[in-house]
Amino acid sequence: MLPSRVDEVSFEGRRFYIKRDDLIDACLSGNKYRKLYTLLQTPSNKYLKIISYGGSQSNAMYALSCLCQKKGWEFHYYTKNLPQFLKDGVDGNLELSLDKGMILHEVEHEKFDEKVQELKHLKEEGTLLVSQGGADILAKEGISLLAKEINDFKVEKGFSNLSVVLPSGTGTTALYLQLDLDKDIRLYTSVLVGDKAYQVLQWGKLSKGPYPNVFPSETKKKFAKPYTEYLQMYENLKSSTGIIFDLIYAPRTWIQMLEYCDNTHENILYIHTGGVSGNKTMLQRYEHLNKRKRR
Repeated sequence: MLPSRVDEVSFEGRRFYIKRDDLIDACLSGNKYRKLYTLLQTPSNKYLKIISYGGSQSNAMYALSCLCQKKGWEFHYYTKNLPQFLKDGVDGNLELSLDKGMILHEVEHEKFDEKVQELKHLKEEGTLLVSQGGADILAKEGISLLAKEINDFKVEKGFSNLSVVLPSGTGTTALYLQLDLDKDIRLYTSVLVGDKAYQVLQWGKLSKGPYPNVFPSETKKKFAKPYTEYLQMYENLKSSTGIIFDLIYAPRTWIQMLEYCDNTHENILYIHTGGVSGNKTMLQRYEHLNKRKRR
């Protein structure tokens, strides 16, 4: 339901505002709802098939499977060959997506990039290709609505300053948000895939800017790898705020945001971008990691 509500919470001795995009829709939650907003408004008879590609536990994959089920569209998804443990017991977002009717196509690792290029040049009537993670111009309309809600929130609160923070995977949400936020609102993002240079390169494929501020980071972390400090942050947030955040994007963003907070007295609005459906498999990975440490 739009506009999404804003919760006020206290964490680590500081007040934060949480934009609860995770509550918009039980299946299409967070920034995926925003990215797919245009397709949600599209008449069902415009397409027959949606094609996308990416990781086997992708939040975007699950959101697209929900969308296609609602619209009655076939959903074909391409991913690299599944690891044996996942073949032995399908779980997480992959299981949820398959239950929604997704048609899965496994591609050999060394041929995946070639397959993606082939899909990008596919010309098939009634078929739409959605780029990995929803990094597509189609995302702009829904994210523009989010920007308007934030602009209205600042006016409603009478804030003289406001910083908006959100995590970035493809960085699409942050990019289009920056374009439509009022000029006196500062936008910060935490880059989870690659580094700042890589993120700017990806942004450049969609827009010439302006681009969001990127939290500086001196330590490199592998994407979607379990880290003890991430789990601790997840648990601290849950116990202090009563809000469940995702385990891949949120913890690092909160860690960097808290470091930034040491030097600012600005009002901070954090965008909850959803993705909690992936927590089940991430928690299993943390459990497995802890068992290994105890040996």
